[in-house]
Amino acid sequence: MKNKKRAVAGILALGVGVGWLTLGGTHAVLEKTSSTEFCISCHTMEAPYKEYQGSVHFSNAKGIRAECADCHIPTDTLDYLTTKIRASKDIYHEFVTGKIDTAEKYESHRADMAETVWAQLRENDSATCRSCHDDGAMEVYDQSVDARKMHEYGIANNQTCIDCHKGVAHLLPETKMDSSALDHLIETAQQTPVGTEVVYPLQVTPMGDFGTVNPATPLTVLAENDQTRTVRIDGYQMAGAEKVIYMGEGQRAVLAMVSEQGQQALTTGEYNEDAYGNKWRPVSLEAQIDTPVLASTEPLWSYAEQLDNVYCSTCHAKIPTNHFTVNAWPSVAKSMGDRTAISAEDLEILTKYFQYNAKDIVGH
Repeated sequence: MKNKKRAVAGILALGVGVGWLTLGGTHAVLEKTSSTEFCISCHTMEAPYKEYQGSVHFSNAKGIRAECADCHIPTDTLDYLTTKIRASKDIYHEFVTGKIDTAEKYESHRADMAETVWAQLRENDSATCRSCHDDGAMEVYDQSVDARKMHEYGIANNQTCIDCHKGVAHLLPETKMDSSALDHLIETAQQTPVGTEVVYPLQVTPMGDFGTVNPATPLTVLAENDQTRTVRIDGYQMAGAEKVIYMGEGQRAVLAMVSEQGQQALTTGEYNEDAYGNKWRPVSLEAQIDTPVLASTEPLWSYAEQLDNVYCSTCHAKIPTNHFTVNAWPSVAKSMGDRTAISAEDLEILTKYFQYNAKDIVGH
């Protein structure tokens, strides 16, 4: 009987020992493979590690460092194990396929890798971000005005951290829109029928010696032949800025830039003073253009939405056009455009899209 009890005790002790070694060993392996040292031991991780070293998550005034696992491995048990299993593909590509073993290969796959991580963060509501950052703990009034507005907007619209904060530790994928979209827009403009009463430039368009007219500006057609159209611009001019024709009184969406000859050709009304002491007057200008124009803004806005998707929404959640006013949009668009590879011409189209659909324009 004693021998039997000893045998049972021995089996239990062996089971506990094996279990401890198995579970403990597994835990030790999982912890070890979650360390930053392990992550960067792969040659392919050198590039993202250097990017991370230049980020606020590596070095900051508070002296708090977020390691690789803090951002990439959720603490929830199921998500933790799922992430570890998914990560095995990185080992496979490191040592078997060599899929990203050169800088050129890495860049060619950067967008796909980024989208994979972003999708995971959207699925778990940016769980790893929220392990350090919490909406309820944010003192928004200590933030900049723009940051406060965006955080308040994000909270109100149930956005998650990664919707806006995609480039916090690594470089964003380079984005560039295919030229076919612009080619199609130009083809559409070339098909604008004779007799169209109001037309819209798709790019900055010369008006002979009178200056240039901007994309989306409504132009009333007065006369036309095979080569040229005589058009009229109707807008407003502010005292002290006579080279500019604006959308309306106090609405600084630029319709056209006029030369001295253009200023002399203006038909003008009387100045009125606004609430800020600025003086505005209605003006019109007749001029000739000889470039293709659109019969409506619809194809131009469709192109602008593609620009928004490629150059804006790659970095953060799409901001509705009615989120800012007509006067606020230019500085917002420029500050964001400077961080991308968008051309000056496309940025002008995108800015006009935002302005013509701004919160103080739509519905008026």
